[in-house]
Amino acid sequence: MSPAEPEEGHAIHCRLDELLAERGMTLTELSERVGVSLVNLSVLKNDRARAIRFSTLTAICRALGCEVGELLTLVDR
Repeated sequence: MSPAEPEEGHAIHCRLDELLAERGMTLTELSERVGVSLVNLSVLKNDRARAIRFSTLTAICRALGCEVGELLTLVDR
């Protein structure tokens, strides 16, 4: 699965799909664990997010047992 074409101005790719698959976790389960709506997680997962709160990022990383750099990567254009 390749990342979506980044919007002009940013080249960040969210690896949420890959991390969920590695952990055998669904987006619904993650939503329940972190208290973030499925819609908002889907926006993040599909590289359509324009921003993310540090508290949300912290909760996602804790739930997935990962570092920020494992979740968000810089995509070369």
